[in-house]
Amino acid sequence: MKIRMVVPVVVALAMTPALWAQEGGAAAANKVGIINLQAAIASTAEGKQANSELQSQFAPRQAELQQLQKQIQDVQGRLQTGQTTLSETEMERLTDEGQRDQRTLQRKQQDAQADFTDAQQDAINRIGRKMMTVLDKYAKDHGYTLVLDVSSQQTPVVYAATQADITQEIVHLYDAAYPVSGSSSSATPSAPAPAHRATPARK
Repeated sequence: MKIRMVVPVVVALAMTPALWAQEGGAAAANKVGIINLQAAIASTAEGKQANSELQSQFAPRQAELQQLQKQIQDVQGRLQTGQTTLSETEMERLTDEGQRDQRTLQRKQQDAQADFTDAQQDAINRIGRKMMTVLDKYAKDHGYTLVLDVSSQQTPVVYAATQADITQEIVHLYDAAYPVSGSSSSATPSAPAPAHRATPARK
């Protein structure tokens, strides 16, 4: 399910790069795995459900921002078409109205972005904590001495064999351990759409 907001939101689900190490015998000394935590969290049924819930939660504010933007565009249109027909007083009134609405739009965009980011991060942290439990057990059960999170630019992995990637295994184990009801498992999470900012009314 796509989340679309009219405010720019850093939609990439980010986690601090993590390393998991455990003691083991010589046979398992070189067993290293990689995981894309960003993709793993977004791909779980719970992650998709969280995205859908965020979309519904912020839909009214999206509609409000779109309506306010339309008001600003309407004022701009009246100013442009009425340059030769409107009185100076009416032109000033419309200009003030447009500038006031523009300030309101910018403030509401910032507030919506901050609230959306906070809610999104809460969901990431909630899922991420539980995923660490799943990952820790998986790594120990399969004899991994190190697991690298390749979703972070701070973990530069220039090469990894396909079989080293355990992302999908962790997603499957997470969904089995933490099933959700009414999840949209077929939806593909994506970044919210950036805002279309209105141009301030000209004086």
